[in-house]
Order: sequence, then structure tokens, then C-alpha cells
Amino acid sequence: MTDNNNLIVYCELEDGKVADVSLELLTKGRELANRLGVKLEALVVGHNLDGVENQLFPYGADVVYKVDDALLYPYTTNPHSSVLINLFKEIKPQICLMGATCIGRDLGPRVSSALHSGLTADCTSLEIGDHTDPKTGKSYTDLLYQIRPAFGGNIVATIVNPECRPQMATVREGVMKKEIFDASHKGEVIDLDASKYVNPEDFVVEIIDRHIEKSKINIKGAPIIVAGGYGVGSKENFDLLFDLANVLGAEVGASRAAVDAGFTEHARQIGQTGVTVRPKLYIACGISGQIQHIAGMQESSIIISINNDPNAPINTIADYVITGNLEDIIPKLIKYYKKNSK
Repeated sequence: MTDNNNLIVYCELEDGKVADVSLELLTKGRELANRLGVKLEALVVGHNLDGVENQLFPYGADVVYKVDDALLYPYTTNPHSSVLINLFKEIKPQICLMGATCIGRDLGPRVSSALHSGLTADCTSLEIGDHTDPKTGKSYTDLLYQIRPAFGGNIVATIVNPECRPQMATVREGVMKKEIFDASHKGEVIDLDASKYVNPEDFVVEIIDRHIEKSKINIKGAPIIVAGGYGVGSKENFDLLFDLANVLGAEVGASRAAVDAGFTEHARQIGQTGVTVRPKLYIACGISGQIQHIAGMQESSIIISINNDPNAPINTIADYVITGNLEDIIPKLIKYYKKNSK
């Protein structure tokens, strides 16, 4: 295989199903590949991969590399790292994207370290653009802009990797939109021989037993979210949010400050260090609106902010602002909703 300078997405697989985050990255990857005039490729490493390409082609994949071996599922660090490192040395992609999941966070640094390529974690946006090095004056075209909050969220940094390849980035689930590119799109399947990419000593770790506990809180798929911040004030006041959510058929979310204060559990955390959501309605209660939190909910269709601070930053992105104490406002909302939903 020759240098292809294409864009490749590492696709995670669980029980034969491609992870949502991988499909989201294919959607974004298709857009970036079009902009660059290159192919969009997908890499799947695992076992029983028959037909997996049919999940990937509709999202715009032009090429699907499959590395199928019983020893490659479930995921372990060394074999998967070897596959990517050795394959990338061969095909030399210019960009590699993967999910900022347990697997992506483990795999990405290993691969980028071995290839001396650099890696930007937890990107909130990816674009293609040009760059001029202020020191050398050298200009670069069509680099990957890897965009993420930095310095505690006080700024949004755009990170570029002018010289080393591939340009690698991880993105959290839900940050990018998942959209079918073309339901009838078809590409090429390339089956790779696992033994050419993986060393026998990579299998020194063996998984004897494996348990995955599914999250009981489905905040990501909720059409309505009532979210609370540090301004909610207490665990007892957080119960008001649950009362409102029960009436609306909503899920309850929280900012990092509310979780750190012990008002509710981490599984409900929304933002750069939690989940990214795009509900039809987002009711933000006592949330000031730090950039990390806004990164996780700014795609909501309608945002209502309830805050006793009329100058809270979140009010600038809210569609409706209710200024006052949530102890007064939420019971009124519950009362009016019950009255008008009969």
C-alpha cells in the first residue's frame, strides 16, 4: 500500500455495533475529507467483522480496513496499538480521528507517541485552515484546526500540527452531529491479515472475564433536560429539579460545580468534562455558564435560564431568561404545567 494522505477514523465496536461516537466522527470526517479532496477511511479492529462495512458506508466511508482475529476482541491496548502504528506507517494518513472514550484515551496517546505525531484530546470543533509560523514565516495550507477550551476554559485554543503526521485528535461522544451521508453510498473493503500488524508478544495480557455496566441515566438521548448548577444551593433544592423533570418527562443534568459540591452524581454532568447533549429544551437552573458547560449544551434547540443573577453568562445564549430564585420559580412552573397539560 502506498502513502494515501487520506483521513482515517478508528471505529469502536461493541457487540457487533459501531459506537455512536465513531459514526459522529465519520460524519465530520466526510465533511473534512471533501474539503481536502481526499478519501474518508475507516478502520475496524476486532472479531466477527462480517458486514460491519454496511454500518459505515452510509456515513460516507470510501474505504473500510478490517482487521479480524479472535484475539483482537475485546479491546486490549497492545494489539490495537500495533495495528494502528504499523498500518499508519504503511498508508500514512494525514489525519486520524477517534472517540475520547476509555478506548480512545488509551489508544490515541500510544499511537501518537510511537509515530511522534502529537495529539489533541477532547476537541470541541475540527476545521481545515491555513497557518503561518510566526517564527520562521513558513506557510502551511490545509491543516487540521484542533479546537478545544484551554487554561481552565478561559480561552478557546486552536491547535495545529504543521509538520508531523498524522494529525491526531480525539472527540467526545455527542460533540459532533451524526448524519447519514448517503444511504446507498458504497466503498471499498480491505481485509488485512492481523499477523502482519500484531506481534505475538502483544497478547501478553489476556482478558479472562469482562463485565460492562450500562448507565441507568440516559441524559444524552433526553429530549428535555432540567439542569442545575452551583447556584441551586443544596441537595434539597436539587430535588426541586427532579420534581420539575418528573412533570415534564425530562432528565436531570448538572454542571461540574454542582457535581463537585455533591448535589448530584457525576453521571449527570454536562459539559467539557461530562456529556454533550442537544435536547429540544434545556432548562438551566442556577448555572452561571462557564465555557466548559456551554460546550456541552449550546446545540440545544431552546434554552431557558433561571438565575437570580441577571448578568449570568449563560443568559447571553439563552432564548428565555427568568430572573429570580428557583425556589419560587420552579414550583410555579410545576403548577402551571400541571394545570395546562390536562
